[in-house]
Order: sequence, then structure tokens, then C-alpha cells
Amino acid sequence: MNDDVISHAPDAPGRPRQVWDALRVYFGLGLLGVVGLLWSLLAVPLYYLLPRRTGLTFGRWLIHTAFRWYLRTLSVIGACRFDLSALDALHGQPPMIVAPNHPSLIDAVLVISRLPGVACIMKADILDNPSLGAGARLARYIRNDALRNMIHLAVADLHAGHHLLLFPEGTRSTARPIGPVRGSVGLIAKQAQVPVQTVFIETDSPFLTKGWPLLQRPLLPITYRVRLGKRFDPPQDVQAFAVAIAAYFQDALADAMLPRLLPQGGATATAPHCAAPTDDHDCTDV
Repeated sequence: MNDDVISHAPDAPGRPRQVWDALRVYFGLGLLGVVGLLWSLLAVPLYYLLPRRTGLTFGRWLIHTAFRWYLRTLSVIGACRFDLSALDALHGQPPMIVAPNHPSLIDAVLVISRLPGVACIMKADILDNPSLGAGARLARYIRNDALRNMIHLAVADLHAGHHLLLFPEGTRSTARPIGPVRGSVGLIAKQAQVPVQTVFIETDSPFLTKGWPLLQRPLLPITYRVRLGKRFDPPQDVQAFAVAIAAYFQDALADAMLPRLLPQGGATATAPHCAAPTDDHDCTDV
């Protein structure tokens, strides 16, 4: 475990604890919104004033720094426990696609907080949003609207020496342990001739998983853990690669610490955590 991890002995969730949990959850969400807004206000003029390369470098560094500070704040207030140090092994390594599973909305924040300079493929509507997209535009994150243009920009970014964060599922997981895998990871890896580094993200809470209401209160603290998986060579057959990487994730995450998928309609008032799995049982409510 790294220095971001705070040991915690869980208490009974009485009324004072519920209030304290709610305050921490809403503070965390509000803080992220404020940081994003302030960064956007700064990024708008910088996008036009700075040369492209300078803006890219500064924009990615500042996003990385802000996310790292944000996660440390969540640790300090006891809202979350993080073990992300496995990602540090990727520092200084040649260009590659960093390909994690995608259980929750915070996954990109986890990865970017440990990898300065990493590129990211984002939804076009987020990049086009005046309040949310300015910082991402300064960092020259890649929009996913036109496939050919997306692949061209991603390959160019990799050839410039950067890592690329790309979730093989393309969205938060719709199945456990992983949803359907798309072909874009293999296609970009083939075009750029770079390896694909698989990453396993684990969590014991359904907070911000698919279908979780944004303002719903989870039980705290939430644990997030990252492990490095196999590094795949650039594929020759994109379709076969998608099948192979999906099977690998299915096998590697079979006993992972992951919450159950939410039923249709979202979570209950205080959705239970998923217990850490053992050899003889799957994740169970505690």
C-alpha cells in the first residue's frame, strides 16, 4: 500500500456517522466541481495564448496534479482509501496504451493522478462543454466523435512519446467483471505499433458505477486498488485481439474486489459495499 492509503476500522453506521458520511460525499463532489470550474476559467485564455506543445504539456501536468491533490484530500477526510502505486512503474516507459477495466466514474481520475502526460480519449460532448471541456481542450485530449480522426490523433499522440488512457469497454462496466470489449484499443495499437498494458481497477463500493444516482450517499470509506496486468504486443488481427483481451480480463478479474451491478432503477439509500472476495465465495453484501 502506498502513502495515499489510510487505515480505518469500520464503525457501526449510526445517525451521526450517516451525517458525517453525507457531508464528506457532498464535499468531495462539490470540491471536484469547483476545481473543474476554476481550471476551466484558467484554461480558456491559455488555450489561445500558449503554443500547442506548451499548452499540451502544461495542461496535462496541471490536470494530473489537480487529480492527485483531489484524491489526497479524499484520503485525508477519510472518504476513500487508495492503493494506486502500481501505476508508478509505468513512469518513463515507452509509448503504450494503458487499458483498464472501468467499474466507476472515477477511474480516469485514478489513472491520470499517477501518470503525468498521459493522453485521454473523451466524449465529444464533454470536450465541447464550455465549463467542463476547456481544460481537456488545453491538454489536447482526444475527442471520440469521428473514428478516423480519433485514431489519427491517438496514433500521433503515441508517436509523440506519450501514453494513452483508453478503456476497452468504452463506457462503465455493464457486466461483471467486465462488459463487452470494443475494437478501438486493438485498432489504435496496431496502427501505432505500441503495446497494450492492461490495468485492473478494483473497488468495494458501487459508488458512481453504472446506474448510480450522482447524489446518492454510499457507505464510507471506499477502497480503490489498482494492479498491473499483462502487457500485450501490438496485434495483427484486431478482432482476435478484442476476443483475447476480453477473455484475459474475464479470467484475471474473476476473484477481484468488485461490487455487484446495480439493479434497474439505481441504488438504495445506503447501498452496501461488496466484501473482498475469497477463494470460496464471490462478492457478498456486508
